Amino acid sequence: MQSFWSQVDRPLLVLAPMSGYTESPFRRLVKELEPSTILVSELISAEALRRKNEKSLRLASFHPDEKNYYAVQLFGKDEETFIEAAKVVEDMGADGIDLNFGCPSPKVVGSGHGSALLKDSARSAKMIEKLVKSTHLPVSVKMRLGFYDDENFIQSALDFESAGIASIAIHGRTTKQKYTGNADWTKIYELKNHLKIPVIGNGDVTSAMIAKNKLQNLDGVMIGRASMRNPWIFAQSRAAFEGREIPKKPPIAAQLEFFRRHAKMAIDFKSEEWAMIELRKHFAHFVRGVRYAAQFRERLIRVATYAELEIIFAEIEAQNSDR
Repeated sequence: MQSFWSQVDRPLLVLAPMSGYTESPFRRLVKELEPSTILVSELISAEALRRKNEKSLRLASFHPDEKNYYAVQLFGKDEETFIEAAKVVEDMGADGIDLNFGCPSPKVVGSGHGSALLKDSARSAKMIEKLVKSTHLPVSVKMRLGFYDDENFIQSALDFESAGIASIAIHGRTTKQKYTGNADWTKIYELKNHLKIPVIGNGDVTSAMIAKNKLQNLDGVMIGRASMRNPWIFAQSRAAFEGREIPKKPPIAAQLEFFRRHAKMAIDFKSEEWAMIELRKHFAHFVRGVRYAAQFRERLIRVATYAELEIIFAEIEAQNSDR
């Protein structure tokens, strides 16, 4: 069965998996804004999914609008756990499985998960190979340049390609760096010269022009944190890739309508209480740059009901009607 990674038009645009942010309602809206965007779930424990933990099943769940294409990202360290979790993902009807070899969180790394798997890439490659052989879904990997340094970066990626992965996304920092300093894309460009599978760059892509300039010889770009403030960045980047005029962010009224829809979809997805708590961090990103941002942020990070949200949004629109 041919992998969707080889079927999607280049350059690839991928919404980076971000814990607590890339839940189903947000993914659906990103897909609506730019249908070519490949979606990836939040970071999900393979062990919890294998046991069909209710919270993990909800994190992995998706709407039909997310199909073509949607991958579930798993973290773990045991091959049998990955294999059993992959069967759950297959049964859910997702389009792919993404393995997290990049999370630098001390809690994740301390358990031997995430980017800790880069410490012994040969062993990790054997684990990947068994997983790939056990599932009909394409398996991709998201990784960093290395754990302490990038000395074994290219060999690690080559091992993973040999194990059968369908694509690889690289965040241009080591685990030791976490999110400090600037992402280094030079090694990612070099890696592309060694691999046949799609190579996707990630790190510090904050605008469509940066996405276009960083693309170079790569197959695509993965965008994460910038999409919190500007979910239109995927449509803007597609326009930049195609040489079209880059559309501006819509006016404040349209931006507010986007987040109203986000809130309503999140309420339908779970509950009003859950939605308001989960969306507070989204709203905190959104208000950066609006007039009286600090005051509105202070209220939005405490919002408890949709009715309260509407009151705050109406005030934001009134104070920023010329934007």
